Amino acid sequence: MSKTFKIIFKICKILIIVTGILFVIYFWNLDQKLMAWLYTQVNKIFDRKKADIRF
Repeated sequence: MSKTFKIIFKICKILIIVTGILFVIYFWNLDQKLMAWLYTQVNKIFDRKKADIRF
């Protein structure tokens, strides 16, 4: 029984840590801030390329 409780305790501990990390990401809107930064970096890369548009 002792081994079972240790496993359950470890699973609960991992779930609490993951929930805390996800809450911090949600609370400070870090996912959108990361995507905004990534979007500007990608735009910098593609704005340097010469456009070859022919109609």
